[in-house]
Amino acid sequence: MTEAVRDSLDRCVKCTICESFRPFSKVTPLFPGPKYVGPQAERYRDAGMSADHSVDYCSGCGICTQVCPQGVKIAEINSQARAAMWEEQGQIGQVQLRNQLIARPSVIGKLGTPVAPLANWALGNRTLRGLAHNLIGIHRDAAMPKFAGRTFQRWARRHARRAADKTVVYFHGCGTNYYEPAAGEMLVAVLEHNGFNVIIPPQDCCGLPLQSNGRFPAARGYVRRLVANLAPYAREGIPIVANSTSCGLMLKREAHEILGIEDEDLQVVSKQLFDVCEFLLFLHEKGELRTDFQPLPLEVPYHAPCQQRGHGIGKPALDLFALVPELRVIELNIDCCGIAGTYGLKKEKYDISMAVGEPLFRQIREAKPEVAACGSETCRWQIEHGSGIHAVHPIELLYRAYGLDSPSPALRERVGERVEKERL
Repeated sequence: MTEAVRDSLDRCVKCTICESFRPFSKVTPLFPGPKYVGPQAERYRDAGMSADHSVDYCSGCGICTQVCPQGVKIAEINSQARAAMWEEQGQIGQVQLRNQLIARPSVIGKLGTPVAPLANWALGNRTLRGLAHNLIGIHRDAAMPKFAGRTFQRWARRHARRAADKTVVYFHGCGTNYYEPAAGEMLVAVLEHNGFNVIIPPQDCCGLPLQSNGRFPAARGYVRRLVANLAPYAREGIPIVANSTSCGLMLKREAHEILGIEDEDLQVVSKQLFDVCEFLLFLHEKGELRTDFQPLPLEVPYHAPCQQRGHGIGKPALDLFALVPELRVIELNIDCCGIAGTYGLKKEKYDISMAVGEPLFRQIREAKPEVAACGSETCRWQIEHGSGIHAVHPIELLYRAYGLDSPSPALRERVGERVEKERL
């Protein structure tokens, strides 16, 4: 256990505030709550006793850590205890195969992209999903994104970089690369519209799915390889922006606190890394953000995902939305959508995941919007699955408000039409 997490353990005063913000223990008795499986149980684990298996039902959403008035790293304690339990007891058979599979999105992306039509057909086939449910343990009804059939990295290599006085590095993550490349193209267009030269280095998974599934050594390898590619730019003082709230948090905090990585490259990258909405709001506060927004007559429910709140940056997307004429935003007051990365994909946890997310899905359905907005790709896929409403990254709304989807047929073909295809 890392020193920061260890030092926080004894600050727990059993005030039970974390128990009041417990989306998963509210819907299942299998998870008795963050205090029990966290600081309370950790004292027994320190005495040499095995971790209680109930820690496996902690989603890692991080809400407990965010609300703790004593600064106890509850979610981090749980994550490390779960990894220790799996290392001690082992992951065998179906669980081992399933967790290995879903913890490597870049591997799955590389395999699925060249055969996207076939892979997408298989993901939608009830018979094959039933086999995966029974043989692998991935729930037959779990939200699964469709392969785009192309990668964002391929587009980036062909995209002509613009000469500009300002430069920014884009950390796009696996979701953008293999499933939502149009979202990355829109982000680049928004940054270029604001006068930036956007650098897109080669990059792989951030290691978060491996960390969440107890594969700490493999996760550390992914983190170190990724930050080695990003660190040269960070050392030059170039900001790095991420559009995946969970991947961004992994490099900003979790890789250090949970995986215990004391790496100079990670330290310099974490200091230069910003959520893209946070970065754009900083520009606005300095008077450097272009505000030539066209009216966007939409009513959009907005969900701030758990991992985004873990950044401690508030909800910058709401401040950006306020700059767009005629855009009406419904701020949703539900803590969690239930997906928690790979948690809701597992057959033993799917029903729990959907029960946690149902209040959020219900609010979105009742609003009857054209789209909803959320900064996490897995949360967007879960929202679409649970509510039937298409969910987009906040950047897409800014892209549309800037009029970047309409000025030329070439741009519409390059981005706008691809967005529609990826929605199908």
